[in-house]
Amino acid sequence: MATSKKGGTPMFTVVSATVFVGIQAIATGIAAGWAIAGLFNLGDAGEYVLMALFAVPALYATYRYGRSAAKTEAALAA
Repeated sequence: MATSKKGGTPMFTVVSATVFVGIQAIATGIAAGWAIAGLFNLGDAGEYVLMALFAVPALYATYRYGRSAAKTEAALAA
């Protein structure tokens, strides 16, 4: 693996960016579930179900982002 001039690895940047994007995506999904459940008065159970339903695509998007970022970083390092 290629190292930068500062001695760190480029994958640290990929992991950091993936964690940041993942937290943002999951927080947005959970907030959307909370807001929609509150709007339609679905109660606690409906709130948790919607939060889980919106968090699943956020997790998948985070996974895809991480794979894409790692693949791009590997291509640039070569």
